Amino acid sequence: MNGKTSRILALLLALMLVVAFVPGCAAEEEPAEEPAAEEPVAEEPALKAAMVTDVGGLGDKSFNDLAYEGLKRAESELGVEVEVLESAEITDYETNIDSLANAGYSPIFAVGFLMTDTVIKMAPQYPDTLFGGVDEFFETPIPNVAGLNFKEEEGSYLAGVVAGLATKETFDSKLNDKNVIGFVGGMDVPLIKKFEAGFIAGAKSVNPDVQVISLYTGSFTDQAKGKELGLSLIEQGADVIYAAAGACGTGTIQACQEKGALFIGVDADQYLTVPGSGDVMLTSMMKRVDNAVFLTIESVLNDEFAGGVNQVFGLKEGGVELAPFHDFESKVPQAIKDAVAKATDDIIGGAVTVPTAP
Repeated sequence: MNGKTSRILALLLALMLVVAFVPGCAAEEEPAEEPAAEEPVAEEPALKAAMVTDVGGLGDKSFNDLAYEGLKRAESELGVEVEVLESAEITDYETNIDSLANAGYSPIFAVGFLMTDTVIKMAPQYPDTLFGGVDEFFETPIPNVAGLNFKEEEGSYLAGVVAGLATKETFDSKLNDKNVIGFVGGMDVPLIKKFEAGFIAGAKSVNPDVQVISLYTGSFTDQAKGKELGLSLIEQGADVIYAAAGACGTGTIQACQEKGALFIGVDADQYLTVPGSGDVMLTSMMKRVDNAVFLTIESVLNDEFAGGVNQVFGLKEGGVELAPFHDFESKVPQAIKDAVAKATDDIIGGAVTVPTAP
């Protein structure tokens, strides 16, 4: 074999070795797999707030629904996780509070004065849980409980001003010349007496001769009874009726529509919450439970929760107000609107103190 052939063979051998070596190196030097992307961690809610309804439950078109609106607003604006447990019976109150407290909800809103005794019993068992008692007044302060109360008598006074003047007017065919107005209450208790007292006082302030007839259903859920009492008031000459009776008021609205009378709603703007009521819904006395619930949740987030006190929301604090006249806006005389504005200023300024009992 000559030298030239030897060099060619050596070169071929070298090339074969290189070709054989490269795949081995490639296998050894394959890049490591990229680490799997981490699952995003769910963001913890800023707070867990909840409510226990009164027996009227959600859909009452009244203060249970309003309290829920306050919760939903906190969920939307403050990033709060919310929960609602409804009470079909009074015996559900304790069980519902137990469930929410054990699940870590705080604050818990107990909605309705009927729950006062339950909160007094349960709150000390959960000292690290905050409670807001809607329509609940606590004679003995409880450190982790805030009573959220309203000056219903002030808003009802304005409703009375409207009714007392409207019954003397002829801006709607449902108004007669008998100078009689009516009040339908739910349970005959001090809270509802505040509504009645303010309504009577407001009506008498602008119409001293007006007759105000008051009837009570003994319930907050019996719509049939609300209708029955509404019909009775209309038969007695009432042409404007104000109801503070929870869901019973829906029955009173039906009575007004069937027999021809104007109605003043309560708690919420019932023109918006009771579909098809615009033909009789003159206005509503709104109790801003939604504001009280939202502000309480906000105070917890800001470490400013005021436990052991009874807070009161009146006209001055934005706790009560009259709803718009809606379909009656162009019909209601300016004199009535001016009288409402004057009464509002007088109450806020201290010139008028509204009674809390008839």
